[in-house]
Amino acid sequence: MSEFYDVIIIGGGPGGLTAGIYTSRERLNTLLLEKELCGGLPATTELIENYPGFPDGIHGMELMASFKKQAERFGTKINEFEEVKKILPGDKKLTVQTDKSEYQAYTVIIASGSIPKKLNVPGEEELRGKGVSYCATCDGPLFRDKDVAVIGCGNSGLQEGESLLKHVRSLTFVEFLPYMIAEKILQERLQKDERTTFLLNHVLTSINGKDSVSSITVKNRETGEEREIKVSGVFIYVGFLPNTKFVKGIVELDDAGYIITNEKMETSVAGIYAVGDVRSKTVRQIDTACGEATTAAVAAAHYIKEITSL
Repeated sequence: MSEFYDVIIIGGGPGGLTAGIYTSRERLNTLLLEKELCGGLPATTELIENYPGFPDGIHGMELMASFKKQAERFGTKINEFEEVKKILPGDKKLTVQTDKSEYQAYTVIIASGSIPKKLNVPGEEELRGKGVSYCATCDGPLFRDKDVAVIGCGNSGLQEGESLLKHVRSLTFVEFLPYMIAEKILQERLQKDERTTFLLNHVLTSINGKDSVSSITVKNRETGEEREIKVSGVFIYVGFLPNTKFVKGIVELDDAGYIITNEKMETSVAGIYAVGDVRSKTVRQIDTACGEATTAAVAAAHYIKEITSL
C-alpha cells in the first residue's frame, strides 16, 4: 500500500525547501523528494550576494544547508536520491511514482528546477569531465594557474567567473550577443580584472583536444573570422532547460517546456502546483522561488481543507 501524505514536494532547491517549511508549519504531513542532494543550483554557487539578509554574501551550499535544516526542524520528511518518474492525477488524490517507490497525496508542489543547457558543439560531450564543466565551484580548483574560457556573459557566467579567478591564470569570456546581460555590478568587477578578456558577439564553434581540452575555436559573428584560443578548461553557462520530463502530457507547459501556472501557482491540474525555475515566468532567482513557494504552500493548505471538508 502506498504511503499517503498531505503534500509531496518534488525538488530540494530553495523553492522546494521553502514550501516544506510552510506546509510543515501548517502541520501538513509533507514529503520532499530530491533526485540528488538538496540545494539545487544555488548550492553549486560560490558566493550569493543578492539574497536579502546577507550584506557580505553567503556561500550557496551554506545557505541551502540552512534551508534544509529549517524544513526538517518543522517536520518535512526529505528523501534524497529518489527521482520522480511520473505523477498520476486521480479523484482528489495524486499518485507519485519514483525510481524507488510509489506515494499518494492530496497535493503536489513541483519545484524540480532546471539543468544547464548544452551547446552541442563538437568536443563538448567528448571532453565533458576532461576540461568541459558546468560548475565552477565544483571544478574550479582543478584549473589552478591555467587559462580557462567561460561561455556566456549572463549572471551565472560572470558569478562563476569570479569564482574561477581565485584559481586560474586567465579567463576568456565568450558571449553570443554583442552585449552582456549580467548585472552591471558584476560586469564592472570582472572588467576591472586584468586577467579577463571579453569576446562579445562571438560564437563557440568547437572545443578541441584529444584526452583533455587544449583549445576552443570561436567565430566573430560580425566578420565571420575564426580564431583558436589555447585553454585548458571550458565552463558553459548559456541558459537552462526545465526539469519537466515527468509531467509532459499531464500539466500544461509553454513552448520552452516550463510549467504554466496562475498567480496561486496552480497548474492546469487541480492539486498540482509549480514554483521556482521550473515555472513559466521572466525572473528566476532564489528569492522569487521562495515567494512562489510560500504562495503555493498557502494555496495547497486551503485546497486540502476544502476537499477534505466536503
